Amino acid sequence: MSIVADRVRRLDALIDKVSLAPLGLGEDQDEQFQGVDHIEVSALTSPRVTELLQIAKGLSSSSLSLGHVSKRRIRNLLIESGLTDEKDEQFEAKSALETDAEWMLVGKATVQTYGLMMSTLLDQITPLSDDIWYWDDILSSYPNSLLYTMQTTPVRMGKWTKEIWLESLDRFKDWRLQQLGHRPGPRFRRESKTQSEVEGVSIVPSLHSEDESDGEEISAEASATGLNLTQQWRQFYGIVRESITEKSLSNIRHQVLSRVDIGRSDARRKLARLQKLREMTASGLGMLLDEGLDLGISAQEDGTYNEEWRLVLERSVALMDSTLRGTLMLGLNMQDFEDRVFQRVDEDPELSLHIEDIPHAARPAILARRLLSLLDEGIPQHSVSASALARKNGRPSRLVRYWIPAIALLLSSSTILRFLVSRKADIIDWIRDLGATTRDFWFNWVVEPTRKVIGTIRHDETSEIAIMSRDSLKADRESLERMVVEFSLDNPDIAVGNSTITETQIAEIRTRVKEGDVTPILKAYEKDLKKPFVGAIRGDLVRSVLIQVQKTKVDLEVAISGIDALLKSQELVFGFIGLTPGILVSIGIIQYFRTAFGSRKGLRRGKQARRTRRVLRKMDKILTESQSNPQSNNIISYRDRGLLVCEAHVLRNLAQGILPREVEKEFVEDLDEFAKARTVPELFRVLDRIRWAYAEWLGSMK
Repeated sequence: MSIVADRVRRLDALIDKVSLAPLGLGEDQDEQFQGVDHIEVSALTSPRVTELLQIAKGLSSSSLSLGHVSKRRIRNLLIESGLTDEKDEQFEAKSALETDAEWMLVGKATVQTYGLMMSTLLDQITPLSDDIWYWDDILSSYPNSLLYTMQTTPVRMGKWTKEIWLESLDRFKDWRLQQLGHRPGPRFRRESKTQSEVEGVSIVPSLHSEDESDGEEISAEASATGLNLTQQWRQFYGIVRESITEKSLSNIRHQVLSRVDIGRSDARRKLARLQKLREMTASGLGMLLDEGLDLGISAQEDGTYNEEWRLVLERSVALMDSTLRGTLMLGLNMQDFEDRVFQRVDEDPELSLHIEDIPHAARPAILARRLLSLLDEGIPQHSVSASALARKNGRPSRLVRYWIPAIALLLSSSTILRFLVSRKADIIDWIRDLGATTRDFWFNWVVEPTRKVIGTIRHDETSEIAIMSRDSLKADRESLERMVVEFSLDNPDIAVGNSTITETQIAEIRTRVKEGDVTPILKAYEKDLKKPFVGAIRGDLVRSVLIQVQKTKVDLEVAISGIDALLKSQELVFGFIGLTPGILVSIGIIQYFRTAFGSRKGLRRGKQARRTRRVLRKMDKILTESQSNPQSNNIISYRDRGLLVCEAHVLRNLAQGILPREVEKEFVEDLDEFAKARTVPELFRVLDRIRWAYAEWLGSMK
């Protein structure tokens, strides 16, 4: 869908409205017959009318996604209708119903040709912006200008050599004719070359053909006058040197300007021509939008329409023809171009206003033949000429732009090849190490941590985190308990203060040891510490110290078991922490390769948003310049209107991949309103609404 498609559909529906009334399907049947697609052609008894309505049905745009019918189909349907046959018999004995059906068919064909022409002009304007940006980039930077000069040096040298060759060749032919006694044969044949051959379009084939055809005759004449091949080559060489000297002296531009300045001058000239071509094409598009097929006609009292809409069709076809002829005249200024287009339309000899003796029934056929001429000659020739002009002044070809790096790569290819061959083993090792590193990273930092996390979630005992073994603390605690009990049994006076110890007291000592209380050991330690040497030899000092060492070991294991329990409670957290680096690195690598080699949806969406902001900026700039023009009276000019519609067309295509479906419908309505507006204040209001209403998706600021 595009702005052109919507406009063609509206005009097609309007043609149905104004042309169905004479066929007996007025406005009161609009709900029953919405266009020619629903006409019961079998009810119309005339075979000719039935045929015309069937052809008109094929020209309807109600079921087309592009809005307009293809050029080939329009042409075939016009020829099939028989209106393009140049026969006077077809104008005789026509019924009014048949004439009305012909007007309906021609009206639909005019609308489709109108849409085709607007699409052609839009397609020509849009690519010019890329070439204009290219030349702006060349002129805005001295290094870019230097690079462009280096890239185009072979082209300029080739042109200069070609000019020297042609000039020297002409001089040599004049000298040879003088030496041959002004014999006319070869001279007259060579002067019969066309202007395109002289300009260098096909000079090489012509020279070869001439040299092969009359070489024997020239040699015979040279022998007759005493000229040998050496003298001719010596004379030709002198003429070439003289031509080079004169060319160098006459070309003041190369003497005054540097090489870079010459390149910048060439870029500036091409930029100006592209900008002029863009403005002329936009002006033609604006004239077609404002003046073409203006079918705002009201119905009469009986529900029918007068013939004014048929005059609008004729004038619109004349406008399309005149616009095609004038958009490529870059020597005209904008005002002269517009005046000349409308002057040609007013003076068009095929308008029925200027032909009094033409029958009323012949007017559809004349209009059909003119449409066929536009389809066969006008639009194709204009497209070819515009493409050639854009290609001539556009960015250089890829061969010109990339011959420097291509030659550098070609010259260094042997060095690169030798390096690769000499380091073949190292390169293979690098590739093998890279594969092994990638594999180890994947299994050690992604697969294994993932397996541990899954085991933690499933309470797998083999995956639990443990600083110490599960039975270590229990064994050490029981050993400490036995040590303290045996010490108490051996020293009851120190443990309980009596010579004997009961089972109840032993059970109490066991309970205290479990709680960390080893008071009997500490009492014996305090007693023997008073006389350490005696206690170490005769007492229990060493034994009490060793028991306290065991007690310290148990306390340390209790602390470690607490830390172990804390780690087990957070085991899942630590598992995810261990998995996070591998996952992040993997996602980063995958995203990089997706961006580089796979889907570029996110990158394209960001690029579309940036291009959308640039389009909105250009639309605002065009409106600002139009408003600052004191002669505009707040009415948009044809050039600015064409440029705005072109930018709106680009904006609509960009928004298709950005806006949600429910928002895109409202966006299309606002763009249609923008395309219909003709005053600068109204255009500014609609543009401001677009910017603030869709800033969330378009990335623009109010």
